[in-house]
Amino acid sequence: MKQTTNKYDLEERTAKFGEQIIVFCKTLKQDAITRPLISQIVRSATSVGANYMEANSASSKADFKNKIHICKKEVQETKHWLRMLSTYFPNKKDVIKELWKEAQELTLIFGKIVSSLKTNK
Repeated sequence: MKQTTNKYDLEERTAKFGEQIIVFCKTLKQDAITRPLISQIVRSATSVGANYMEANSASSKADFKNKIHICKKEVQETKHWLRMLSTYFPNKKDVIKELWKEAQELTLIFGKIVSSLKTNK
């Protein structure tokens, strides 16, 4: 059976998002200010995909809902760290803006999943 991956494959999309953040962070100069910011953003961005994988293996609907809610929270946190990095690295604003857009789309996707779970009780 052939597996297809496209932009609607959320497992792949969240994994790629985490990878893009890692690759981006490798381009950043590290110092006393940026080290904790980079550490935080890598943790939150990679957590989105990890929690989505866990959601897909959830043992119950409540477990699934909880993991999806965590995905949304982690991607929102990632947007915060992107904002902090854009302040410190104004020359990287274009790349950060693209990463922020993807984070915003993921926020909306997870928000929609959470709200549809509430209406389908």
